[in-house]
Amino acid sequence: MSNNTIVLASASPRRSELLESAGIIFTVFPGDIDETPYAGEEPVAHVLRLAEGKASEVSKRVAGRFFIGADTIVLAGKEIMGKPRDNADAVRMLRKLSGQVHQVITGFAVLDRETGRVVSKSISTDVTFKVLEDEEISVYVATGCPLDKAGAYAIQGGAAYMVERIDGSYTNVVGLPLCEVVETLRKMGALCKS
Repeated sequence: MSNNTIVLASASPRRSELLESAGIIFTVFPGDIDETPYAGEEPVAHVLRLAEGKASEVSKRVAGRFFIGADTIVLAGKEIMGKPRDNADAVRMLRKLSGQVHQVITGFAVLDRETGRVVSKSISTDVTFKVLEDEEISVYVATGCPLDKAGAYAIQGGAAYMVERIDGSYTNVVGLPLCEVVETLRKMGALCKS
């Protein structure tokens, strides 16, 4: 389903699985940029800056035409939660999310190296967690799963039972709003019928 070479600028296996599920042919070359939020940076501006930065950085190193960058955060109150630093940070994050509604925000960017055009968007999904017992948090953190996940959880994995409700895109919570990404690729001419 690819018209030109598509490159996913992400090491996330979940993003790769989502693109594969849509029948998209692509290669993977992770972006290498500092993901630290700027002082006072708004959450949407943060994810869009990182998504665009990853696509741009990889486009300078790798052959291809269309480059997809993405970044996902969990927003709990005013705190931007990226990946936890360690187990203690994962426990702290999960305790903060317990019994609360939070937002999962993914920014994505598609860069067309041939034309120089960049289309970027952000998608937000509201996620409601059940009240978590300390033992549930400890058992989940001990699996190691939370350490490479924004907000210290994976809805598609061991944390699915923690989620009472989602309002919005499920694939966005996994890490890539697939409907919007595929539509953007289509409009930019990256996809064709096979």
